[in-house]
Amino acid sequence: MTERLETLKRARQRMIEDRDTFAKILAAPFDRSTAERSRNKFVETQVLIDAIDRAIAGELASGDGQG
Repeated sequence: MTERLETLKRARQRMIEDRDTFAKILAAPFDRSTAERSRNKFVETQVLIDAIDRAIAGELASGDGQG
């Protein structure tokens, strides 16, 4: 596995951990200001995870992720 692919996978894992934190806040008793910020950060983080997934898929498809 290339260093680039490994870096993308580590970044994805970190973003999943962040997303989980925001999900826990959203699942807690409602507090409008906290919920609004967490909802926005959750969506923003998920968009980033999706982008990282596409980058990983691109690396694997190009063959750079092999080896």
